Amino acid sequence: MKKLFLIIGAPGSGKTTDASIIAQNNSDKIVHFSTGELLRAETESKSELGKTISDYISKGNLVPLDIVIDTIITAIKNSPKDVILLDGYPRSVEQMKKLDEILQSEDTIKLVNVIEVSVSEQVAKERVLGRNRGADDNESVFYNRMRVYLEPLGAIQSFYTTKRALQKINGERDIDSIVNDMETFIKSRI
Repeated sequence: MKKLFLIIGAPGSGKTTDASIIAQNNSDKIVHFSTGELLRAETESKSELGKTISDYISKGNLVPLDIVIDTIITAIKNSPKDVILLDGYPRSVEQMKKLDEILQSEDTIKLVNVIEVSVSEQVAKERVLGRNRGADDNESVFYNRMRVYLEPLGAIQSFYTTKRALQKINGERDIDSIVNDMETFIKSRI
């Protein structure tokens, strides 16, 4: 049985960095997938699918649900480890409901928790614009990505709170404190 932890947070919240450090610290049993990295890998392959994904990502918009969900479920099922940290998903109510629907019928994957790395919009903006990782790290794309993140956030929080699956972590502290809290929580759940 694959044990799935979803890591959500604003652009620049540190969710990808946090999850990758935890996976490195526990490489014998935990693997980390970033939704963004899975999709970017496809764009770099220069496939037709990759070109379609690139059109959405370059504008800061969501990639269509069927493409994202197929990419994620394939990665989870093919994971070499049984504990999976998946960051950057869900980013919409539609994505959340579709994953929940799939997990209801999947007896090989169990959603354990959703961890929200909370940061203010100001901290997120400073981090994103400071990292200068690529063409999608500019102010107008940042504000669009924040809008896309914030619009469904209340509904996502409510849904996972009702399922007793949501755990919030303060992402505005030093990285060691954040990673330590998140890692301790994950280990307590596996």
